[in-house]
Amino acid sequence: MSRIFSMPVASVYPLYLQKLERKGHSKAELDEVIEWLTGVDEPTMQGHLAAGTTFEQFFGGVELNPASASITGVICGVRVEEIEDPLMQKIRYLDKLIDEVARGKSMQKVLRTPPPVPAG
Repeated sequence: MSRIFSMPVASVYPLYLQKLERKGHSKAELDEVIEWLTGVDEPTMQGHLAAGTTFEQFFGGVELNPASASITGVICGVRVEEIEDPLMQKIRYLDKLIDEVARGKSMQKVLRTPPPVPAG
């Protein structure tokens, strides 16, 4: 079992936030990514942070967005779509989304939102 599974989300959340703020992004964007991926809104997330919820507990209690299967690419030298452990893959999905926001990708692309269909 990976060490991160038993790590409190609260120990990593500030690092995610720092990464985004260093690149000119906001806590609202971080919360938007988390809510899109997990369905957990900001007040509920604050409760998890205060309670010391571990990554294993956090991801064990949520259903990922069905579009999360379209998250691809490399994080920490590993292709996220090839990660075999389901919990590690969920954690890396979150890492990948945060990375995309930090690199300035539009939220529409980060959140895998299809472009609007022109009215016709």
